[in-house]
Amino acid sequence: MKNTFSLLFYLKKPRNYVSGAMPIYMRITVDGVHKELSSGKHCEPNQWNTKAGRLDGKKEDARTINRHLKAIEDKVDQAHTELFKADQEITAESLKNKYLGVEEEPHTLLLAFQEHNEKVEALLGNGFKKGTLTKYNTTLKHTKSFILDKFKVSDMAVTKIDNYFITEFDFYLRSKCNCANNAAVKHIKNLGKVIRICLANRWMTHDPFLNHRNKVTKVVRVILSPSELKSIYSKEFTIERLRVVRDTFLFCCYTGLSFIDVQELTKSEIRKGVDGYSWILKNRHKTSVATHIPLLPVAEEIIERYATHPQCEHGNRVLPVFSNQKMNAYLKEIADLCEITKHLTFHIARHTFATTVTLSNGIPIESVSKMLGHTDIRTTQIYAKILDTKVGADMAMIKNKYSVA
Repeated sequence: MKNTFSLLFYLKKPRNYVSGAMPIYMRITVDGVHKELSSGKHCEPNQWNTKAGRLDGKKEDARTINRHLKAIEDKVDQAHTELFKADQEITAESLKNKYLGVEEEPHTLLLAFQEHNEKVEALLGNGFKKGTLTKYNTTLKHTKSFILDKFKVSDMAVTKIDNYFITEFDFYLRSKCNCANNAAVKHIKNLGKVIRICLANRWMTHDPFLNHRNKVTKVVRVILSPSELKSIYSKEFTIERLRVVRDTFLFCCYTGLSFIDVQELTKSEIRKGVDGYSWILKNRHKTSVATHIPLLPVAEEIIERYATHPQCEHGNRVLPVFSNQKMNAYLKEIADLCEITKHLTFHIARHTFATTVTLSNGIPIESVSKMLGHTDIRTTQIYAKILDTKVGADMAMIKNKYSVA
């Protein structure tokens, strides 16, 4: 990238200056950013030629200072040339340091990424969730392995990160890491945040994402039908762990809670609502947004079933929830026993609440959005788009009006 570079000598008036010689300073300017430093020489104001940036006259003292300034000018030009030949970033700061012989430590990508993640970790519970840190750490791990695999180095100066780096990292995520499109896009976006920090700190002079475009693929959301919900509810399980997982899953289907929210749900968060009936009144773990959910009979029945469970009594929890990994593994067993071919996860429970349980039964989308704790109703509208059965039912109401005689 070509830089605009200039060097200017000028007299700098000292503080409380009255009369006498002034120090001669030089200003190095690169792309509009400048650094100033003293030339080590002084000059009487009436001897200084502002336009030439030199002393007037042919006296020996004037010629000596002018030779000194020319030597400085040549040295700065040489420093600029050396930076250019070494393909190093040319800034006012780097040029000044090169002239002074100061070796500047280059800012590297992985170090900047690690510092970012450490700050996120320090702010856990104060604007960041543990899941967010995990995602950034995963992106950092992929970035490390990519740099080593592609460039055979342990780290890279941020000034070396260009569009080629971004494009190749995208390809690496999809080919070597087997990331699906949306996962690859998320990692690229995580890297982009670190790059924006480097740009803001002027560690980089160009944005490597300038011509890069990410496109998220629309995901088909899996939901359970009323008959599948009934099948899971009616199935008798002789193994207690499967009963607990089934009940927890159903509870999420009838409340819309995510896994982490049902895992953290306390008895004190089940309270009387404005209608005098039991509601869930809590803040979502992910967004801290308040969510108020009236309890349906199935959900109330499940709460009663575990009211005296030891794990619930001692931990003040509503349900005895296992780890997410175990719960999803047990859900596969439940699906097999109920002859359901869909891959059951707790995300499906939340989707099912939004569609099969609420929107399909005529609950207004504004109410569903509030119960789900969405901050933007457009997020809830995604569920409305997949309800062909609801569209069919709505249109059936006007079929008679437009029937052909």
